Amino acid sequence: MPARQALKGSGLKAWAWWLGLLVLAPVALPLALHTRRHALRLPPAAGPQQGVAGAQFVAKPLRLLLLGESTIAGVGVASQADALAGQLAAALAVRCGRPVHWQALGENGITAAQAQQRLLPQVLRQPVDLAVLALGVNDSSHLSSLHSWCQAQAGMAQALQQQGARVAFCAVPPLEHFTALPWLLRRLLGARARLLDGCLGRVAGQLGASHHPLQLEFTAEFLAEDGYHPSVLGYRVWAQALAAELGLEELR
Repeated sequence: MPARQALKGSGLKAWAWWLGLLVLAPVALPLALHTRRHALRLPPAAGPQQGVAGAQFVAKPLRLLLLGESTIAGVGVASQADALAGQLAAALAVRCGRPVHWQALGENGITAAQAQQRLLPQVLRQPVDLAVLALGVNDSSHLSSLHSWCQAQAGMAQALQQQGARVAFCAVPPLEHFTALPWLLRRLLGARARLLDGCLGRVAGQLGASHHPLQLEFTAEFLAEDGYHPSVLGYRVWAQALAAELGLEELR
């Protein structure tokens, strides 16, 4: 039901997007193939995909799960301590004054439906206080249907909520600002990302989850060398803004 309701109001925009793609396909398709063939591919962050931040605090630990695509896998930086997971855990530990036991469960190139099938089952039997879901870039570029997108996101959120987790959705990144993409692809995929994110915001509202826009400048210092993923500074700015928006200070 949440997935169905989230699609209301998106029909005309979705049809308009597909019409635009059809018109531009003779140019956009070769451009996409060329971009994929020549794109710089960076590896996921090395080292442990889980850890503890704020170990100096004496309080009940906050159990943090981050699940999603390449940003959760830490692509763009050397270690998870410098990626979104480690930096968000560190920021939350300071704000809450308690240790944060974090786990990053990410896969490069994964869509929301694939994450529901492959990643979610790995964590359904473990206790989680806060689950952060970060997906959408691959669903945009893979042209996932709005229905499958909403269904997968709602399904993951409900499953995590049923085991007691608070769920926070990271908004779909604005692909129109990704400097690694040619102008036409930025426009097309940016519009697709906005469609997905509009549905995601409605899913979040219906399920009592939170939805957090990506507050990040898309300039060279905030991006990794591939022009596609955040740099250490980019992940830090994203993590600190997200920690502030989550408003967990009452958990001290």
